[in-house]
Amino acid sequence: MREHCSSSKPLLELRSAFRIMVAFHIRPPRVQKQYVRSLFDSIARRYDLLNHLLSGGIDVYWRNRAIEHLRRAAPRRILDVATGTADFALAALRLRPDQIVGVDIAEQMLAIGRRKVARRGAASVIALESGDAEHLPFPDGSFDATIVAFGARNFENLAQGLAEMCRVLRPGGTIVVLEFSHPARFPFRQIYFAYFRRVLPLIGRLVSRSPDAYTYLPETVMNFPQGEEFTAVLRASGFHDMFEKRLTFGIASIYTARK
Repeated sequence: MREHCSSSKPLLELRSAFRIMVAFHIRPPRVQKQYVRSLFDSIARRYDLLNHLLSGGIDVYWRNRAIEHLRRAAPRRILDVATGTADFALAALRLRPDQIVGVDIAEQMLAIGRRKVARRGAASVIALESGDAEHLPFPDGSFDATIVAFGARNFENLAQGLAEMCRVLRPGGTIVVLEFSHPARFPFRQIYFAYFRRVLPLIGRLVSRSPDAYTYLPETVMNFPQGEEFTAVLRASGFHDMFEKRLTFGIASIYTARK
């Protein structure tokens, strides 16, 4: 099954996607796994507060909208990659699956997520485990759906992470990716870039007390492929039937595809 989820051959045919893959493969050391793990562990206690504060609470709406794209598929087993503090996994409870597994490399984030799951009385459905997106510890075809919210841009190797999400999906299974994107229209585009480059890093540093965390966030958002560029990466990673839905003037995007 791995050969159907490989990205090496299609990338030779997709020149723009190939450039994206190279860019993500040779990222500078600051965005490698150990850096990402330590960064998110350092802001874990304030992560949820900052998410809601910096998005005006609209991140909750975005997650719920993304989960609704799985409604027809009615998945019984769901894998939430880069689950963080488990907000996306908790949102997926509305689908009434048998099991949701969340994986993340930041143990402090998982610890907070486990407490949230316990408070919701969802420990019998949601299990949170330490796991690496590029080397998922599950057999081929283990899940009906794989999901990731605001975490794909933190993959050390985007193509490999998506190919792994493809591998652990059953044939016909669905992937849902929720990620930041760039508004295209004036004046939202100009306001958006000013906010991400100036306001967000300042507020993030003040609240999180981390000098790097909310400088890193705008960098990853600005560098992440979007629209047709990202759907090309999905195709090269083994998916088809790609669909994109832009939210809130294009600030965020939902991508869905099938294995």
